[in-house]
Amino acid sequence: MTEELTIRRVEVSFVSPPPAQVIERARGVSDVEIDGQIVRCVVCGSFQPFLEALRGHEVLSFESTPEPQGDSDNRSKGFTEQ
Repeated sequence: MTEELTIRRVEVSFVSPPPAQVIERARGVSDVEIDGQIVRCVVCGSFQPFLEALRGHEVLSFESTPEPQGDSDNRSKGFTEQ
């Protein structure tokens, strides 16, 4: 059974430098931008791989907003919700 993919733009602020390489390798994560101790990215589907990439790093703030429908068309190709 396939479901509509959830695509969200995420911004996370860390106490110390973020685990950039781990976040970039997390399944469903794309468009990763690092600005000091702030990470901005897009998460397609489950948040679990993204959250696992944050494990062990202190988070100051976490914001998640829906990705505008037109921006998500190319990102969702190749991702399936399981």
